[in-house]
Amino acid sequence: MDKRGLDFIVDTLEEKYCYNFEWLSRPIIQFPQDIVAMQELIWQIKPDFIIETGIAHGGSLIMSASMLALIDYSEAVEAGVTLDPQATKRRVLGLDIDIRAHNRAAVEAHPMSHRIDMIEGSSIAPEIIAQVKEFAAGYERVMVVLDSNHTHEHVLAELDAYAPLTSKGSYCIVFDTIIEDLPDDAFPDRSWGKGDNPKTAVWEYLKSHPEFEIDKSIENKIMITVAPDGYLKRVR
Repeated sequence: MDKRGLDFIVDTLEEKYCYNFEWLSRPIIQFPQDIVAMQELIWQIKPDFIIETGIAHGGSLIMSASMLALIDYSEAVEAGVTLDPQATKRRVLGLDIDIRAHNRAAVEAHPMSHRIDMIEGSSIAPEIIAQVKEFAAGYERVMVVLDSNHTHEHVLAELDAYAPLTSKGSYCIVFDTIIEDLPDDAFPDRSWGKGDNPKTAVWEYLKSHPEFEIDKSIENKIMITVAPDGYLKRVR
């Protein structure tokens, strides 16, 4: 990752810069550069199904759902047919161990809600994994986004569970790999830090999973990202 990008993240960490943004009125806790990278990938891949771990305020779910709506609309225009927005198959599934009632209500009241499903529970619990696999059955182009508990053990378990659902040519995006590159005292009140974070989990997972490769072109392009080494492309 470019040192200038890392310096910007370090300098803005205390100000909680990533909490400043929304997508279609819902807070999306991401850096704008990663939001742009995500929408580019969704438009490029045109997934049928997106799995996201970590819901928070729901902004990322809304963003993914709105991009899927645009894909459906563009395909309908190209085919010269009338789109029934309620009949689309493309969907987003969000998982969170604690979906706050006000956040669930806001997502369910949003115009994009008809494309969104949510499951409350641990993303690495066997019964939750089984539900996700049931949801994913029948979809051809699947994208995965991991952004929940950031410990090495948890992220590695998520990768084991959900990365295999990623379709060839699509991506499994692992957020907050930047933790490995931040100062030791960046998260004093958290259970993750240097040596125990999403990036170390990615490195460990890739040792035995050559079907995935780190797409460095994305972080090199956007320069500021919380996911260095986290944009994993399934190449086989």
